[in-house]
Amino acid sequence: MTRVKRGTIAHKKREKLLSYTKGFKWGRKSKERAAKEALLHAWTHAFQGRKQKKRDYRALWQAQINAAVRSEGISYSAFIHALKIKNIEIDRKILSTLAKKQPDTFSKIVASVR
Repeated sequence: MTRVKRGTIAHKKREKLLSYTKGFKWGRKSKERAAKEALLHAWTHAFQGRKQKKRDYRALWQAQINAAVRSEGISYSAFIHALKIKNIEIDRKILSTLAKKQPDTFSKIVASVR
């Protein structure tokens, strides 16, 4: 049986692993075993973070809309309920943007659902 030298393949594999950990602190960027462990955690949190981001933004939009409608003299829940009754289908992202950047337009929407 012929001998197979696979040093180049193993080296390439290690370099690829360490390239993912570029910018990590301490030995996690330079030591293979620590880098592998760090990536297991980093990629898990990255996956979860993409899901968490959607929740965080929705909560932020709700808080911004709540602040805007309270100044108009109505609660957030009553406002959202009124939107559903009137079949006004504007999502929370757009509503919060309107509340921040175009308050006059937002106040017209609030007036229309009253």
